[in-house]
Amino acid sequence: MPTIETMNAPHPLGPDAADHGLLRFLTCGSVDDGKSTLIGRLLFDSKTILADTLNAIEKTSAKRGMTAVDLSLLTDGLQAEREQGITIDVAYRYFTTGTRKYIIADAPGHEQYTRNMVTAASTANLAIILVDARKGVQTQTRRHSYLASLVGIPHLLVAVNKMDLVDYDQAVFEKIKADYLAFAEKLGIKDLRFIPLSALNGDMVVDRGERLGWYNGPTLMNILETTPAAHTEKAEDFRFPVQFVCRPQDSANPALHDYRGFMGRVESGEIAVGDAVTVLPSGLTSTVKAIEIGGEQIACAIHEQSVSILLADEIDISRGDMIIKTAEQPLTTKQVDATVCWLSETPMSPARTYLLRHTSREVKAKIAKIDYRLDVNTLEQESTATLAMNDIAQLTLKLAQPIFADAYDKNRSTGAFIIIDESTNNTVGAGMIDG
Repeated sequence: MPTIETMNAPHPLGPDAADHGLLRFLTCGSVDDGKSTLIGRLLFDSKTILADTLNAIEKTSAKRGMTAVDLSLLTDGLQAEREQGITIDVAYRYFTTGTRKYIIADAPGHEQYTRNMVTAASTANLAIILVDARKGVQTQTRRHSYLASLVGIPHLLVAVNKMDLVDYDQAVFEKIKADYLAFAEKLGIKDLRFIPLSALNGDMVVDRGERLGWYNGPTLMNILETTPAAHTEKAEDFRFPVQFVCRPQDSANPALHDYRGFMGRVESGEIAVGDAVTVLPSGLTSTVKAIEIGGEQIACAIHEQSVSILLADEIDISRGDMIIKTAEQPLTTKQVDATVCWLSETPMSPARTYLLRHTSREVKAKIAKIDYRLDVNTLEQESTATLAMNDIAQLTLKLAQPIFADAYDKNRSTGAFIIIDESTNNTVGAGMIDG
């Protein structure tokens, strides 16, 4: 929660800035590039740190013999992280500027935590790729950039950090920019921006500072404030996976006797009362009679709203079914070609049967074939018969029942799935459906 000082603080874009909605973003890059420090600086300079939290990290910094507050402690919450000075788990932080809410995911830089990074990136709409100005583009920089493009993050920002350690030299920044652009051509990134900054001193994070006068672009906060939110950049088809069928057991209330509400979250698109809809897999059609949220009726629902939908006709619908607009059909298929990141310490076995969870639907699945494993460092394709932890591969899955899917590059919600081990109920893989 913001403090009183935060709520009264001047907004970076001026007093008349409009509400730009929720932005989920990710920080990633090589080890010791300053990801956690950058987030700490962002929270500190935007005045969204509570007094007790600041007091705690001041004490920890003093115990380490530091003369200044170690802002990385705001995100490195695990004891092992604080002891080693690295990020291991994904750390999530929340803050608001008064006109926009943010969810920050601080991803670990070590290669052995690739699965953590993929998990954090799956819901982000912007990725900040940090580069140490002294070291330039590293193997892990390329690796995280590829992973960010793989999971469909539409906006990438390359932040050249620690400019204070290279005397804020513009030539250093321009060389790193040129090196990164040469690599990024292979990834097909559409929106790529660059910014020099010093997370330690705060230059170009929230305030411009006085030592990067040669850079005329926006600050990091300005970029965050103006980045489009998810679902706002293109028209999306309506997708409503049913999570629960609500039948109130209240015989004393005649109004609820025939109530049948289909509850779930609008994953994409929008729906309005009177719209024609189709239910999958049955293919039966109806129209929307009412839409409710929090017990109140509304005229329409949009993406990421959790609502109850009531239909004009009595149709047998259960959890795992999907309500769509009749004119916006997804692919109904029992075979999936996908890119999969293996998350488990237990290697993938093509002989085993797994559970595939896609939206609210679960089906049994088998690995039909593994086309290749990708070397993320070189982008070379390698043949393989199995997958180990952190491996990324192109493969084909055969399903016992159909799912209702879109290509991942068209819809990140209905184009994604997870793979579950039936015996342990552990999530062992995460996949993205190809076009």
